[in-house]
Amino acid sequence: MRTPPLLTLFFFFLVIYLFSLSFTAANATTLLSQHFREAPQFYNSPDCPSLIEEDNEDDDDASEEDSNGGYICSDLAVHVAMTLDTAYIRGSVAAILSVLQHSSCPQNVVFHFVASASSNASLLRATISTTFPYLRFQVYSFDDSAVAGLISTSIRSALDCPLNYARSYLANILPFCVRRVVYLDSDLVLVDDIGKLAATPLGDSSVLAAPEYCNANFTTYFTPTFWSNPSLSLTFANRKACYFNTGVMVIDLDRWRAGDYTSKIEDWMELQKRMRIYELGSLPPFLLVFAGNIVAVDHRWNQHGLGGDNFRGLCRDLHPGPVSLLHWSGKGKPWARLDANRPCPLDALWSPYDLLQTPFSLDS
Repeated sequence: MRTPPLLTLFFFFLVIYLFSLSFTAANATTLLSQHFREAPQFYNSPDCPSLIEEDNEDDDDASEEDSNGGYICSDLAVHVAMTLDTAYIRGSVAAILSVLQHSSCPQNVVFHFVASASSNASLLRATISTTFPYLRFQVYSFDDSAVAGLISTSIRSALDCPLNYARSYLANILPFCVRRVVYLDSDLVLVDDIGKLAATPLGDSSVLAAPEYCNANFTTYFTPTFWSNPSLSLTFANRKACYFNTGVMVIDLDRWRAGDYTSKIEDWMELQKRMRIYELGSLPPFLLVFAGNIVAVDHRWNQHGLGGDNFRGLCRDLHPGPVSLLHWSGKGKPWARLDANRPCPLDALWSPYDLLQTPFSLDS
């Protein structure tokens, strides 16, 4: 006897529903299985400015959930934006600790965390709160559907996560009263005062600042289809376009909003869907819009590539010169290699910031 079509359809959707529930539960279990030690409290040095609580009663952009008074909007604060999810929460915790530990004014650092609307934001918020009880922070929801339809497959599936594109929407997500922000990836640690990076002068018109790498072969970031099309390749005419890594950026949000740069990035992503002009994820649209028009920051602020390439994740050495920030961009992440007992030599520089409590330490 054949199963009626409607019954078959019912069972199909039931299986999909049950799978989605198990997937969500698995993600929550992954996060719950990671317990972190409470970080020590860090205090301002005597010469730090005192953050003045601003009157937000007339500010339409001030969040009702802002439990930190006017600190979320203070121009005297160092505003740091990061994404937050279950897969990278361990890296995020290490990055936060490194920022606070090396800041001369840690109590003046305000974190803005962007989490996927489909994630368990309350659990992520609770994890940060219990690990950093004195941290000034806010968690914002990012609607995956806003960008999901614009994402093209890239050379590594992790790059296709919608949250990886949230950095393009910071000007829309964060309150309008936040005028400048330092964006940081979750796979890095600072060994210098973030206040120095945040104070990078942006001149009269630049929207963002980041370390540039003009010795990199810029052409490889785009396909032959792009370079063979005269109207597209002329995008970089009269611009000394250099590669820069979007994992560390200082962004003037006022100028970003005024120039509607989110729409400009989306335009390139829509074109990519039609004719495949690049292979990487969220980086090339940034290069198309900003390369050659940014303020160059010293390379010490992004010793990137420590995770190896996007295929094998082989061990790499530091670039020549001083170091203020170590960035495990690429496939290999230090926590994964340490857990697998196959660390790279430089992973030992990340491990002091790892606050994960092992089962042994929990039992003791």
